[in-house]
Amino acid sequence: MSFLDALTRVNAVVNDFVWVKVGLILLLGTGILMTVMTGFFQLTRLGHWLKMTAGSLRSKKVSAHTASHEKSISQFQALCTALAATIGVGNIAGVAAAICSGGAGAVFWMWVAAFFGMMTGYSEKVLGVYFRRKNDRGEWSGGAMYYLKDGFGAKKGCRGLGKFLAGAFCVCCLLASFGIGNMGQVNKIVANIESAFPIEALSSRLLYENEGGSVSLYALILGILLVFLGGLVILGGLQRIAAFAEKIVPFMVIFFIAGSLVVIAFHYDAIGDAFRSIFVNAFAPQSVWGGVAGITVKTVMTWGFKRGVFSNEAGLGSSVMIHSNAKVIEPVRQGMWGIFEVFTDTMLVCTMTALVVLTSGVIDLSTGQIAPGAGSDATLVASAFDTVFTFGGIKFGSKFIAITILLFSFTTVIGWSFYGTKAVEYLFGLKATKGYKIIFVIMILSGALLTSGIAWDISDTFNGMMMIPNLIGVLSLCTLVRKITKNYVDRKIKKKKDITPMLSYDPKLQKELLIQLMEEEAEGLDA
Repeated sequence: MSFLDALTRVNAVVNDFVWVKVGLILLLGTGILMTVMTGFFQLTRLGHWLKMTAGSLRSKKVSAHTASHEKSISQFQALCTALAATIGVGNIAGVAAAICSGGAGAVFWMWVAAFFGMMTGYSEKVLGVYFRRKNDRGEWSGGAMYYLKDGFGAKKGCRGLGKFLAGAFCVCCLLASFGIGNMGQVNKIVANIESAFPIEALSSRLLYENEGGSVSLYALILGILLVFLGGLVILGGLQRIAAFAEKIVPFMVIFFIAGSLVVIAFHYDAIGDAFRSIFVNAFAPQSVWGGVAGITVKTVMTWGFKRGVFSNEAGLGSSVMIHSNAKVIEPVRQGMWGIFEVFTDTMLVCTMTALVVLTSGVIDLSTGQIAPGAGSDATLVASAFDTVFTFGGIKFGSKFIAITILLFSFTTVIGWSFYGTKAVEYLFGLKATKGYKIIFVIMILSGALLTSGIAWDISDTFNGMMMIPNLIGVLSLCTLVRKITKNYVDRKIKKKKDITPMLSYDPKLQKELLIQLMEEEAEGLDA
């Protein structure tokens, strides 16, 4: 047995343990616990969190552009940057995989997972803002590593364990950022562009070829172009990343949803059958198991789609790092954007993908089998779009999906570059972040040229290993999340007076933020 074969087998065992045996229980368990402890906040306070998120986008306080000299970003920019990393190619491939593996009923179980995942995401963001602090540049630094060290670590006898888990989280995040967050995404971009927009003169010129596949001159050119574009955004720091995400993410989400609605409308007569199959098949023996696998594909990255991450990242602790940089005082305010993030990723984008697949005829709803000529689960969505967008023998639907994957995957790379930067900052200090960014940009080219999949298979395992310490932190601080939530509800919704806001774990920062909050309230900005 070769070294790579042995490494692959060992990684498969570890990955199965991390994602399936431990991950599923931890993720769903945490989501259910936080839902109960916050009084089903995502449901009972539905009107409030929608008003404070989608309903507040016209407010300059929420969506105003951040000047270049400022050290934080707007709440809307934080959301867009987080969505840039969470909405990836898995939102297309992952949904198709879940349906092919478990039938239409899998979609129902993904909705269930997202419902509870909303409160996992909420809890992470609340803790991220509550335990954040300023670095030497005056920028906010927050994330799972800080609430593990200063929250979980503050508990009796947990100081050393808290520091260890914080360091482990950052190491896994750093390693995953190069694979799942970089090379794996770029590899998919190049493969899809080459397939949808073939240029024979470039594709036929092979740079090298081995058992894992071949790499063409076309791939090299695309890789160099992506390095240039990625470098322009990533090396510009948080402000440029946030500005890029703010412009691209809303466009790409609307772009995909609009295209999906056209396909669904074209097959409007199948909409009723699609929803019927989702609910009826959700509790059939095959679909229940498939649905559980569908949940896994959505939040636990399994069933062979480890390199096309299908995840809203609720529970991984990754997007907490960007949400912690938002210009916000109240932890609950940013927590509600965490709910909206999961809602957008799953309830909107993934539901659109599911309905496209189920209404277009590429799946036989009675048997669950892929229709002849529709390809495999990896190409199912493209085939569904081709049923509408094919003119003169040219399959524009496949080209549409190739462009969508380009946008989804490239923004994922941009988002993950920030996560890796924050992990490096925690582990090695601010000075090391510049070197990391340069290496990260160079690795984009590697993603375009490498053919072996083991690198991102391993990085997916590290990605999953981020989840375990993060969820330990959330579970250990669940009563704190409940207290912060109750504090906010009592003050802002029930309008009780003489209650001191819970804004930070640090007494000094608590006083500073309290003054800022009072000033905002006096000016009428804190609606």
